[in-house]
Amino acid sequence: VQLQASGGGLVQAGGSLRLSCVDSRRTFNNNAVAWFRQAPGKEREFVAGINWRGGDEYYADSVKGRFTISRDNPKNTVYLQMSKVKPEDTAVYYCASAYSSATARKSDQYRYWGQGTQVTVSS
Repeated sequence: VQLQASGGGLVQAGGSLRLSCVDSRRTFNNNAVAWFRQAPGKEREFVAGINWRGGDEYYADSVKGRFTISRDNPKNTVYLQMSKVKPEDTAVYYCASAYSSATARKSDQYRYWGQGTQVTVSS
């Protein structure tokens, strides 16, 4: 497994959670990274992304102002800090490494994917 996501779990609405994704094979090098999610019965959707050097973060409108993406390149790790979570944030969250250093929102622009971590928000 090249990308290992962790940190998911059960959290109450309004609470916080931090997801981590570790890249064991340096697929993050020079590439943008993103988090996607997929809820039951729904298509996978973009959540947040960050360019290679950081400083250019972008978010889905549904999470803007609540979630923060960051990366620690020396540690080959990307994070998703989730705050003020809502029941509609319930999904399996996936990290992904893009084909390039530029920001990207479409799943077909990402080459490597983690196995996903379940986030469940109770009301």
